[in-house]
Amino acid sequence: MLQMHDQAGPSAVGALGQPAGAGLIGDLQARRSVLPKGGAYAKVSDAVISASSGAAAAELRVAQLKANAQAKNWLPSIGPSVNLTNLGGLAASLLLEQSLFDNGRRKAERAFASADVEVAAVGLSTAMNQRVFDGLSYYVNAQRAHAQAAVAQAATGRLQDFNTIMGKRVAGGLSDGSEQQVLNQRMAEMQATVAVDLQTEASQMAQLTALTGQPMAGINGLDNLPDLGRSMTEPLAVVKARSEGARAIAQAQMQLAGMKFGLAATAGLDDGGVNPGVKLNGTGLLNPGAKDNITALQQTGDVVDRQTAEAAETANRRIVALQQQKANLASRRAQGDEVLRQTAANLDLFTQQYKVGRRTLLELVGQYDAYARLQRDQASLGYDMALIDLEIARDRGLLVDGARM
Repeated sequence: MLQMHDQAGPSAVGALGQPAGAGLIGDLQARRSVLPKGGAYAKVSDAVISASSGAAAAELRVAQLKANAQAKNWLPSIGPSVNLTNLGGLAASLLLEQSLFDNGRRKAERAFASADVEVAAVGLSTAMNQRVFDGLSYYVNAQRAHAQAAVAQAATGRLQDFNTIMGKRVAGGLSDGSEQQVLNQRMAEMQATVAVDLQTEASQMAQLTALTGQPMAGINGLDNLPDLGRSMTEPLAVVKARSEGARAIAQAQMQLAGMKFGLAATAGLDDGGVNPGVKLNGTGLLNPGAKDNITALQQTGDVVDRQTAEAAETANRRIVALQQQKANLASRRAQGDEVLRQTAANLDLFTQQYKVGRRTLLELVGQYDAYARLQRDQASLGYDMALIDLEIARDRGLLVDGARM
């Protein structure tokens, strides 16, 4: 879980570059959900979080335990030592080893373990935000299908009224059967549209129920989210790149330290008493290609900086693209509202002309069918915009309170 004491992150600078600071977990903890409290989104989010299996949280706990273990790596190690004697037998003893000079290897090991905790923490935050986004997506799509079904059901009822009128006209000889067949086909198409919308709503709610483990009936409506396009909250993809970069730097420091000579004091305890000694570690400098390996490792910091900058650029471009997509939808909705208003006016005109005999019933039905389908499509745009708001909030890690993870 994110409720823990921050581990000290890598602090080395120089050829390996400057790693991420130690406040990454604190930053994740301080994030607050932008979902309005008590709203429909918050209710769905609470249910999703309550049903979480916690796999990412388990990974974080494992990483924290490893970091706690590495925090004690400065202590001397004690273990058995078995040697082959000159008489062909085995001599066993206890060996105590304390590092005197290791070129910063143990410090790098602690930094690597700390960075590993941060990577796991970012993974938990990403997983929880994605999980809540999935649940909210099911909910929003179910609400969209419900709204569209309501429009299509109203249209079906109106077409049924027209069909009743047409039946009377056919019975009275004022219209032939072909006109009623056309009307029947339009009504059947609208009924099929209603069926698809209702099936979509049921499917999305079933998936939400499977995700939350409980029925989510009785919740309806959309919540307004704040504009996060210019938020200063760093996207989780960038935080992940920084934490992984810190871990890569620590790993490079470990490898560099292992390629240099180190010194350790040893003390063996056997039947003959205590046998003090000195141990020389590290043979990397004697290997062919050691110079190139060192040069490559020293470039890790530059690679990390570039990768982090690239991640930030990609994340920012994505948010800008989502904002532009939302702006296009808003413009499309405004234009559609105007077209819908004009279509409604034409429908009123067709109705008046039909009453005085200047329009046929089939022409009026065609105009109404076009109006109903435009109204149904127009109802969908607001839900597309709502999903974009949720995507931006997910990318910035603002769908879940950090303290709850």
